[in-house]
Amino acid sequence: MEIGKIPSEVLEKIILNPINKNDSKRDEIIVRPKTGEDCSAVYMGDELCIVSTDPITGADKNAGYIAVHINCNDIASSGGEPVGILMTVLLPPNSSQDILEDIMSGAHKASKEVGIEILGGHTEVTEVVTKPVISATIIGKSKNKNFISSGGALLGQDVIMTKWAGLEGTSIIANDYYHILKDKLPEEILKSAMDMSKFLSVIPESKIAVEYGATAMHDVTEGGILGAVWEVADCSNKGVKLYLDKIPVKKETEEICRISNINPYRLISSGSMIITAFDGHKLVEELKNSNIEASVIGKITDGGKYIVENGVEKELLPPESDELYRVSF
Repeated sequence: MEIGKIPSEVLEKIILNPINKNDSKRDEIIVRPKTGEDCSAVYMGDELCIVSTDPITGADKNAGYIAVHINCNDIASSGGEPVGILMTVLLPPNSSQDILEDIMSGAHKASKEVGIEILGGHTEVTEVVTKPVISATIIGKSKNKNFISSGGALLGQDVIMTKWAGLEGTSIIANDYYHILKDKLPEEILKSAMDMSKFLSVIPESKIAVEYGATAMHDVTEGGILGAVWEVADCSNKGVKLYLDKIPVKKETEEICRISNINPYRLISSGSMIITAFDGHKLVEELKNSNIEASVIGKITDGGKYIVENGVEKELLPPESDELYRVSF
């Protein structure tokens, strides 16, 4: 198998189908595993406890900061509020204490930004890894037992995305490959690309979309914008028509992807959210009124999954290995 996410057909066959066929079912579990569904929800007394987990394997710098934000984004994408996070940090032999300190200082900074606590976890030096690996589990709560799934898209709704394609990947590449890119790009473009990590949180747009009446939300991680839209449509058992020319890409991303020989539309993009809602242009207006960039990029249909590029309609393929792992100069 290739580096990155497990292909959806393998995920279904080996992981999801056996889990969901298990006879041991608890009444408290109300959201179970499904392709494209990042969170599970559990009844805890009078409210829902929402949980999710994600690793950081593709970033060398700012890994602790990124780990907190992308996990909180999962909770926000379900319409919930993140409360606390547990982190497992695995370091290769001979790692310096400075590496661990950098990871945790980033995690503390992000936790303060979103208002959560670090609840605990595990740290270990092991020969199993060749670079630092972070795996985190986030715990959140719903509001009034409300849970918005990735699979809630309805026929005829607009597909809205916030911010820009390749957001997270741009920041990761700019930071991790600065020593190469500094000779290939103007300093102001490279510095702006490095600073795109400040847009990683989708909590602000989540709150607006929930109030507006969005029925599906999904943060854009591995597989990029195209992969996230495919996952929302597939999880919702719907079709989609996506317009490539409607997807915003920042100049910094275009330049870095050109030099790195990768596709910005399939580049990891935490910080961007896919939302489905009726009258999406009105939601876009509300988001922009709160200084959040947003665009209507497609429509939910009852047909197949298609992308329109230069007036030509072709099949929208499921997410594959993320472009971050294909970077070459």
